[in-house]
Amino acid sequence: MTPRPEALAAPAFSRASPRQDDPAPDSLICPASDIFDRAGFAAELARQIAAADGPRALRETMVRHLRDARSRGRDAIAAAFAERPFDAGATVRAYTWLTDCLVRAALEIAAEHLHPGPGPTEGERLAVFAVGGYGRGEMAAYSDVDLLFLTPWKITPWAESVIESMLYMLWDLRLKVGHASRTVKDCVRLGREDYTIRTALLENRFLAGHEPLDRELNDALWDDLFDGTEADFIEAKLAERSERHRKQGGQRYVLEPNVKEGKGGLRDLQSLYWISKYIYRVDRASQLVRLGVFTEEEFKGFLNAERFLWAVRCHLHLITDRAMDQLTFDMQVEVAAAMGYADHGGRRAVEHFMQEYFRHATTVGDLTRIFLTKLEAAHVKKEPMLLGLFRRKRKMPKGYEIAQNRMNVADAAAFLADKVNLLRIFEETLKTGTLLHPDAMRLVKANLRLVDDSVRTDPEAQRIFLDLMLKHGNPERALRRMNELGVLAAFIPEFEPIVAMMQFNVYHHYTVDEHIIQCISTLARIERGELVEELPIASRILKEGVNRRVLYVALLLHDIGKGRPEDHSVLGAQIARKVAPRLGLKQDECETVEWLVRYHLLMSDMAQKRDLADPRTVRDFAKAVQNKKRLDLLTVLTVCDIIGVGPGTWNNWKAQLIRSLYRETATALEKGLEAVNRRNREDHAKRALREALSDWDKKDLRTETQRHYPPYWSGLPTETHAIFARLLHRIEDDQILIDLAEDADHDATRACFALADHPGIFSRLAGALALVGANVVDARTYTTKDGYATAVFWIQDADGTPYEGARLPRLRQMIEKTLAGEIRPREKLADRDKLKKREKGFRFPTSITFDNEGSEIYTIIEVDTRDRPGLLYDLTRVFADSNVYIASAVIATYGAQVVDSFYVKDSFGLKLHSRSRQESLEKKLRAAIERGAERAHA
Repeated sequence: MTPRPEALAAPAFSRASPRQDDPAPDSLICPASDIFDRAGFAAELARQIAAADGPRALRETMVRHLRDARSRGRDAIAAAFAERPFDAGATVRAYTWLTDCLVRAALEIAAEHLHPGPGPTEGERLAVFAVGGYGRGEMAAYSDVDLLFLTPWKITPWAESVIESMLYMLWDLRLKVGHASRTVKDCVRLGREDYTIRTALLENRFLAGHEPLDRELNDALWDDLFDGTEADFIEAKLAERSERHRKQGGQRYVLEPNVKEGKGGLRDLQSLYWISKYIYRVDRASQLVRLGVFTEEEFKGFLNAERFLWAVRCHLHLITDRAMDQLTFDMQVEVAAAMGYADHGGRRAVEHFMQEYFRHATTVGDLTRIFLTKLEAAHVKKEPMLLGLFRRKRKMPKGYEIAQNRMNVADAAAFLADKVNLLRIFEETLKTGTLLHPDAMRLVKANLRLVDDSVRTDPEAQRIFLDLMLKHGNPERALRRMNELGVLAAFIPEFEPIVAMMQFNVYHHYTVDEHIIQCISTLARIERGELVEELPIASRILKEGVNRRVLYVALLLHDIGKGRPEDHSVLGAQIARKVAPRLGLKQDECETVEWLVRYHLLMSDMAQKRDLADPRTVRDFAKAVQNKKRLDLLTVLTVCDIIGVGPGTWNNWKAQLIRSLYRETATALEKGLEAVNRRNREDHAKRALREALSDWDKKDLRTETQRHYPPYWSGLPTETHAIFARLLHRIEDDQILIDLAEDADHDATRACFALADHPGIFSRLAGALALVGANVVDARTYTTKDGYATAVFWIQDADGTPYEGARLPRLRQMIEKTLAGEIRPREKLADRDKLKKREKGFRFPTSITFDNEGSEIYTIIEVDTRDRPGLLYDLTRVFADSNVYIASAVIATYGAQVVDSFYVKDSFGLKLHSRSRQESLEKKLRAAIERGAERAHA
C-alpha cells in the first residue's frame, strides 16, 4: 500500500481528510465546526430515526438538513476567504472537508438506514473513494465531485441500492457528481486502456466503507498497472498537455487565460505532480527537492504560483457562482478587487493583478522545463531530436557541452568567472542551432546579480546583445528566453517594469514585453523575405538598406515607457536617450532611435485617424518626418508595431492606408511639398474616370466631371467615382440609390448612396447602418453642385469582416426601410446599444479636440472614447442638430476604444473658429456619449 499522504500547506498536495470519527482538521480557512457541524448532523439523524416516519421521510428530511449545512459551510468559507483572499491552501482544504462530510453523511444514511444489510457477506462490501481533483484534495466552490464506488467482485443489488440512493442525495444537494462503480480488476483493466482513468485512479483517496479495499486497490494499481509503464504515462501526459495548450491558444500570455487549462495554469502544475507520483511515488511537491529535481528556491516558486493560481480560481467560482475557470476581462476586474489590488502608479488594479498572474505563469513554464529535462537525464522521458544538430556535427565552443541534445555549461565556476558569459551563452545557442539546457538556465537565473553596470557598459557585451538581434536570423528565440530568465531586464533595467505587463484592452493581444518580441520577430521575418507579398513596401525598404541597428533598437524600446502616468511615447524617448548609448550606438544613431520612439505612433495615427485625401495631412506628416531616411525607418517600425499587436490586427485596409501615406509622403519629400495638392489630384482623377467610362457619351461624361467640387476628386478612388457616376446618371429627385459591394482593399463592404441632399443626411445614413448591425470603418460624404449627396461608407459585420454576398439583399432592404422613415433608428437602437458583459470593465476617458490647422478647408473634430453600437449615429445627430456639415469621417477602432475624426464646416461653409461654438458643441457631444454609455451599461 502506498504511504498515506499528509495535509500540507500547498493545496495541490493536501491529502489528509478526516473520517467521520477522526478529529476535525485545524488547517482550514475557518474552524471546521463552522464548515460542517458533525455533532449537529448526528443529533438530527438520531432524531429522525427515532421519529420512525419511514425511509422516504428520513431521506427528505436529512437532505434538507445537509442542504442547509452545505449552504452554511460555503458561506463560512467564503466569508473567511474574503478576509484572507490569498490563503488558497486553507480554502481548498475547507471545500474538500465540507465535501467529505457531505459524501460520508450520504453514505451513512444510505448504507445504514435506507438500505441496512442483514450482515453483508464478503461479496457485499463497498468502499467509496474520492478520485481526480477531489481525491487530490483540490476543491474550489463548484469543483466536480468525482467518486469511485469499489466492490470486491460484481456489484450486488444491495450495493446498487446504496449507490443509487447516495447519488440521488448528492444530486439533491446540487453537487456536480462524476461517478463510476467498479471492481479492483475493472480499475486495472480500464486504467490500462484509458490514461484519463489511470490519472484519476492515481489520485484515489479512501473516504469510507470497507477499508481493506483501499489496500487491495492500491496494491493492484502499483503492481499491475503503474509499475513499468512510466515512460508511456509521461508521453501520454505530455501529448495531452500539448493538445490542451493548443486549444487554449498556445500562448502563455493570452489576455483572457484559462486558470486551469491554459499554458502556465494549474493543470500544468498538476501534470508535474502526476508524473512525479507515478515515477517517484511522492505524496507532496516538497519531496522533489530532496530528490534533486527542484532547488529550494524553485520549490518556493512552485508553491507561490500554485497558491496564487488556486486563489484566483476560488475567487472566480465565488464571483460567478458557478464553475468558472476563464479569466475573462470582466472577471479580471472583479477578481483583482476581491484580492485587494488597487490602482497606483498610473495603472489600474486589474493591470497589476494580471502582471502578477503572467509572472506566475512564467514560473510554471520554467518549472515544467526543468522537470522534464530531469526525466530525460534519468532516461524516463524520450530526449528531443533537434533537427540539424547532429547532421551538421557542430563542434561545441570551449566551455560548453551537449546534454540531452541541449547546450549546457561544462564548468560553472569557469563560466561565471567571466560575467559577459551570461549574455554570450545565448549567442552560442543561436550560432550552433541548439536549445539551452535547463541546468544552464538555472545557472544563469541564479546569478543575475552579476549583470551589473560593468557588464552593461562592456563593449563585448554590447556587441553580443546587438548581434543577437542583427546577425543570427532568429532574434525572437534569444530575446524570449533572455526575457523569461530575467537576463533582458538585468541587462536593460528599464525593461523590467514592462515584463508581463498587461494592457487592459481588447486591442492588444499580448503583454507589453511579448508584444515587443513579436514586433522584432516580424522585422526578422521581413528581412528573411517571408512577407514580400503581404508587405511589399516594408520588404523593399529593408532590401534597399536602412540602419538595422537603429531599427532593431527602436523596436526594442518603442513601448518601454508604458504603464506610467506620462505619455509613453515621451517617456520612452527619454528612456531611449539613456539606453541607446549603453547599447553601443553612435550619437546620430541614438538621436534617430530617440525620435523613432517619440513618434512611433505618428504614422499609424496619421494613416488611421486623418483623411489622406486632404493634401494638408500628407504635408504635415512630411514636415514631421523631414527626410526619406526617417520615413523609411518609421514605415517599417509602424508595420511591425501593428502586426505585433496580435493576429488579425493587420489587414488590407490598414496596409492600403500605410502604403498610400508612404507613397504620398515620399513624393512630397522628393519633389517638394507643393507636389501634393488638390489640383494635381483632381486632374489625375478626372482623367482616370474618363478612361474608366470610355464608352460614355462625351456630353454625359462632361456633365459628370463638372458636377463635383475638388474634395470629391481627391477623396475617392476611380472605381468609386465610376459607381457614383452610374448612380447619378439620370437620378430622380425623390430617389435613393444604393450600391453595395465588397471592397477587398478595405477588407469591408462598400456602401455607396446617391440621393437628394438635405441637412443631417450623414446622420440618417449612419443610423440606418447602425440599425442593421453594420460597423462603419470609414466614411466620406460630398455634395454635388446640382444638389445631390454622394456618401460612401465602408462597413463590416459583427465579426469584423465584409458582408457575405447572400446577406446584401437583406442589408439593402433594411437600409431602404430606414431611409424611407419606416423604422426610427433611435428607438430601435435603444435595445441593441449594449456593451458585451466581458467588455464592461474597460475604461476609456472621453477626449474631444478641435483642430483648425490640420486641413485647409475643414475643422477636424476628433472624438476619442469608448466604442459601442450606435455611437457614430449619436455623434452625427449632434452635428446635424447643430447645423454642422460633415464632409468625411475617419473611424479608427482599437478594440473597445474608437477614435472618430470628423472633417466639418458650418452652414456657411466656414471652419469652426469660435471658441464658444466649439465649447457648446463639445458639451453636446459629451452629453450624447454619456447618455449612450448609460444605455450601454444598463
